[in-house]
Amino acid sequence: MRARDILIPGLAMAAGAGVLCAGAAVAGVGVGVCALRRRGRRGLGRLLTGKVVVIAGGSRGLGLALAEEFARRGARLVLSARHGEALERARRHLEQSGAVPDGGDVLMIAADLTQADQAEEVVRRATERFGRVDILVNNAGIITVGPVENQRLEDFREAMDANFFTAVHGTLAVLPQMLERGDGTIVNIASIGGKIAVPHLLPYSASKFALVGFSEGLHAELRGRGIHVLTVCPGLMRTGSHLGAKFSGNAEREYEWFSLMANMPVLSASAGHAARRIVRAVTWRETEIAITPQAIAAARLSAVAPEVTLRVLALANRLLPTAERGDGEPRRGADVRGREWKPAAAIGATAARRYNQSA
Repeated sequence: MRARDILIPGLAMAAGAGVLCAGAAVAGVGVGVCALRRRGRRGLGRLLTGKVVVIAGGSRGLGLALAEEFARRGARLVLSARHGEALERARRHLEQSGAVPDGGDVLMIAADLTQADQAEEVVRRATERFGRVDILVNNAGIITVGPVENQRLEDFREAMDANFFTAVHGTLAVLPQMLERGDGTIVNIASIGGKIAVPHLLPYSASKFALVGFSEGLHAELRGRGIHVLTVCPGLMRTGSHLGAKFSGNAEREYEWFSLMANMPVLSASAGHAARRIVRAVTWRETEIAITPQAIAAARLSAVAPEVTLRVLALANRLLPTAERGDGEPRRGADVRGREWKPAAAIGATAARRYNQSA
């Protein structure tokens, strides 16, 4: 019975993704062919050797995977996160993986980027150390999972601060020097949840919709001034972030379906693959990318058939856990784990260790 409780919500979301993929297949073929042609014309793209890359939320998960990928391509790194201990673990990881030589010149800055003055300080220190900031990656963020009845007003505000305003603060801090040079790249790590409103992720989706709008508006305003803006809308990724996500309502059951979806190889991409795809998009100066086939298909279908997309999501929602009475504090995934589907749990634990999410 317990296996059924775990699998049905996850499979419901998987089935929804499958329907979205099928509905978008025809629309996607022509776009995909055009994209391949564009990539062929771009060739090797811009070299990253010596470029100064600031990664917000760079101590763990996708941010750490991106740091490793940029470093392997010769970039100089500035990593920012809230906790200094996590940043030091990230430094050791980069050295042990060989991405950065022992004692390599990587600047680690503990900062709360929901505060504008601290974002300005990160950019100031990065510029003081390396002379400029060439690439800003806005990757900081949180995930809150649960039915809307169990989401508090502060959950929405916290999601907006972490997922949207960190990007705004970082962008406004770095923009003056990029405009003065007429060169620079801003990468905004949004989500497929910023294209379609996934059930039980309402604070997260609302903040990511805002980030997509901000990023697309930046591109429109800055493209003609030499600034490259890349919007990234990945689907699920195996980064170990399910352990740090927050779960409300029936937290144990919410964690079960979310961790299953986040860690199944067919439905999610590895953090390393996602990082390589994003860095490649930076060198090719692409405007917007998704990562997984499900995310690509869902984004296209939502654009051409929004009613179909909403119906599929509503059907999937019926099989997710129901709301609980009360408005208790959300609980971290690491505190409610233990009832996971074993294969997914093993995959997720490996990703968490690999990308500094276990502590």
